[in-house]
Amino acid sequence: MRPAADSWCRWGGRLAACMLSCVLVALLVTLHALYDSAVYTIQYQGLSDEGLEAMLLANTADVSAMLTAPEIPDDPGGGGGDFGGDLGGDLTVVSGVDTNEVSDQDKDLHFEEGKDDVGRVRFPRTSRRLPQCLIIGVRKCGTRALLEMLFLHPRVQKAAGEVHFFDRDDNYSRGLEWYRKKMPHSFPHQVTIEKSPSYFVTPEVPERVRAMNASVKLLLIVREPVTRAISDYTQLRSHAATASPSPPPSGQQMQQGQRSFEELALKPDGTVNLAYRPLSTSLYYSFLHRWLDVFSRDQLLVVNGDLLIEDPVPELRRIEQFLGLEPRIGRHNFYFNHTKGFFCLRNETADKCLRETKGRRHPRVDPAVVTKLRKFFSEHNQRFYDLVGQDLGWPEE
Repeated sequence: MRPAADSWCRWGGRLAACMLSCVLVALLVTLHALYDSAVYTIQYQGLSDEGLEAMLLANTADVSAMLTAPEIPDDPGGGGGDFGGDLGGDLTVVSGVDTNEVSDQDKDLHFEEGKDDVGRVRFPRTSRRLPQCLIIGVRKCGTRALLEMLFLHPRVQKAAGEVHFFDRDDNYSRGLEWYRKKMPHSFPHQVTIEKSPSYFVTPEVPERVRAMNASVKLLLIVREPVTRAISDYTQLRSHAATASPSPPPSGQQMQQGQRSFEELALKPDGTVNLAYRPLSTSLYYSFLHRWLDVFSRDQLLVVNGDLLIEDPVPELRRIEQFLGLEPRIGRHNFYFNHTKGFFCLRNETADKCLRETKGRRHPRVDPAVVTKLRKFFSEHNQRFYDLVGQDLGWPEE
């Protein structure tokens, strides 16, 4: 009997040793997980917002592959196309739940999925904020290019598309909370910018914007009025040529789509046709005085769109200063694309250019008509210069 009892004792001792080993291994794994969690909390939740941003900027290459949110097409009446994809700076990732249902204040780094924001990562202490700056216009003066250039700055966040909140009654009636949910997630020290060029010409917009934020900063980008009008005509003609056959265009739309710029810009008696929208929109003075009746002059910066095309950096320096941002956008962020004929953008991980709808070739316009229009606009331009306290030096013939 003793040998059998000894065998059972030895077997029981081995079983107990095995169980003790498993418990020790499980305990070590648990302690390791708790240690990793504590380190993570120190790294991410213990940092200030600025520290988190610095960490993100130091790892741009790792994050940039995720920043592939699809662009929201611009409204044909709101200023044209978009750049493809984001260059970074948006701090949200998305893929199966609507991001509007997600809490605005996040406690941890996480990935999400939703139909509004796809492929973005959100970090702690970010939330959707009403914009502190609006690009209010002018249509066909480079509003999209300006927004994408500013988005190169690490302290700038941008709405993905033209929201048209203040200029469309159906959107405005949905309220500020609806508008806020259209904004990107951002850190408190970042500036959120939205652009809808039709804000500039819509009478109700200035008062509505002031009701949202009386201290908002406004960016107004302008170009030489006749060049802007020809660009507007070119886009409208392009849209007419590619419009869906259903519903059919009206007779007036068909007629305008087939007529030359000269025929539309001048009446049969040879006088300037200010009923033609591309020309009336170029009367900047007539729209700007509404804004300056509501906002102080120091809240609005006039951006020279012609200079932005020729050499972006000086104009962007002025905007950085206006928005209270440290100068971060430089010549290293641009390269000239000789095929397209304009500057494209570059950051540490990617290059990107305006879409093909940008930089359309303008039709040849009779020089005599151009001269006549410039002489007509010269008086109106001077009123604009006096209003903004800035002479943009546009040609008078």
